[in-house]
Amino acid sequence: MDLKEILSVSGKPGLFKTIAQTKTGVIIESLIDGKRIQAFASDKISSLGEISIFTTTEDMPLREVFRLMREKNGEQPAPDIKADDRTLKAFFESVLPDYDRERVYTSHMRKLVQWYNLLIANGITDFTAPAEDTEEETASPGDTGQGAE
Repeated sequence: MDLKEILSVSGKPGLFKTIAQTKTGVIIESLIDGKRIQAFASDKISSLGEISIFTTTEDMPLREVFRLMREKNGEQPAPDIKADDRTLKAFFESVLPDYDRERVYTSHMRKLVQWYNLLIANGITDFTAPAEDTEEETASPGDTGQGAE
């Protein structure tokens, strides 16, 4: 499943997957309990595919951070979000050593670890870029993808 289909809705706990569009918003399903609700256009909705983490060089897409977490932990979940700050910071630093320490707070780390654990618990473990994204990045300018006749 593409991370663009996984949403975070401000004021609602957990993550949601997109089910359908409506005139006034979107129908979403909770990854925690499977309940379906409507998120309205006025709600602050963020797609995980659009979120990046600040680093000292350039922003890193969330899918890359999750991929690094999976490489480090394998099938195991990340540390509990209720762990002390030092444990979370040590884990995050081991995964992403060049994160921007001035702009990435412990609360951000807790949220990322919570999201990661929720995705893993729901069997969403493929954090590689979708095929269409990689094709766009590797295609040369003017390349239409069609062979010569």
